[in-house]
Amino acid sequence: MKRRRGTDRRRAERAEAQAERRAQRRLPPGSSTREARIHDEIIVDAYGGEDQVMGWYYYLERQLCFPFAAQCVATRATSPLSEDDSVTVLRMAAEEECEREMFVSVRWRRRVLAVPLAQLGAPRADDDTQKAIADWHYWVARGYEFG
Repeated sequence: MKRRRGTDRRRAERAEAQAERRAQRRLPPGSSTREARIHDEIIVDAYGGEDQVMGWYYYLERQLCFPFAAQCVATRATSPLSEDDSVTVLRMAAEEECEREMFVSVRWRRRVLAVPLAQLGAPRADDDTQKAIADWHYWVARGYEFG
């Protein structure tokens, strides 16, 4: 009997390892590192949606090097920006504006307004800013939500 239980355990471990490898193949390249960063640095102590919001908010506030130039990469019904519009990102929007998704304050056509960070790209920004924006885009693209 002992021998059989050990064999069953090894089979279960192999099946689990195979399932994990299959799951990792479905993720975009480099995403396992990104997933680890998100879980280990951004939402590490999050016990619910509000904690995740604050984790993301303060991560982005630390990582984004304000001000920086950005371009609209996607139109949204809730935003006046059109694809390829150029803006200057000034800071994170007020915490209250970021309860459902992350917003940044931008200068656009002589106005300052809050727009979704998911709508922006910043190819000429510094590496930390680009990485943080890519992390947020990844979170949104994977369909993750606060809570």
